[in-house]
Amino acid sequence: MTTTDRDQTVKNRIYSKLKAEIILGHRSPGQRLTINDLTKEAGTSITPVRDALQMLGQEGLVTIKPRAGYYVSRITLKELRDLLDMRGILEVAAVERAAKVITEDQLEELKHVHAGYTGDDDQAYTRYTEENQRFHYLLAKASGNQELAEAVGRIHERLARFMVMRQAGKKLQSIHDILIDRLSVRDITGAKKAMVEELRNSRTAILEKIVQEEAGHWHVGTAK
Repeated sequence: MTTTDRDQTVKNRIYSKLKAEIILGHRSPGQRLTINDLTKEAGTSITPVRDALQMLGQEGLVTIKPRAGYYVSRITLKELRDLLDMRGILEVAAVERAAKVITEDQLEELKHVHAGYTGDDDQAYTRYTEENQRFHYLLAKASGNQELAEAVGRIHERLARFMVMRQAGKKLQSIHDILIDRLSVRDITGAKKAMVEELRNSRTAILEKIVQEEAGHWHVGTAK
């Protein structure tokens, strides 16, 4: 393995570890991520750590402040609601388009996204979150509009911390099976209805959890 390949592997490992810790709430919003500390934890050089933080910054999970450092991103309640609204706009449009043009190969790909429910531990919920994001990305991609798919993917990256709060691991595959069923018979109305229901239930669960239990932790006020 070349030095470049080794650095890439280390960067990906650090990125995956930090992303999981942020998504699962093990690193709090506003917490400073010190490069020296992360370098010692990973037993590596500064470069892959900085590269991993840059990747997380592009996904909106880390805020990069010039001359100040790296911080786990905070979010206001207004920003969270805006993201959930934008998700709804994008995903309803995506499923409506996909129901018209989705192929059998794309349907088969959607059917094999989920690996099944395995419990409520951190590793399982990290996987559920990744599978949910992949499912919705692939569904949007089936619309034939790659830019729409990329936008859906970015929204899910920014919402990943909150999607975990739904605790929907046990129900996730059955929720998506309904969508696949409607898409397979080109039922545009039924597919939209299933998507709207998923979006509504997800939004309600996230906002209730935030407002009732997590407001102080997530710093979800009216302004940063």
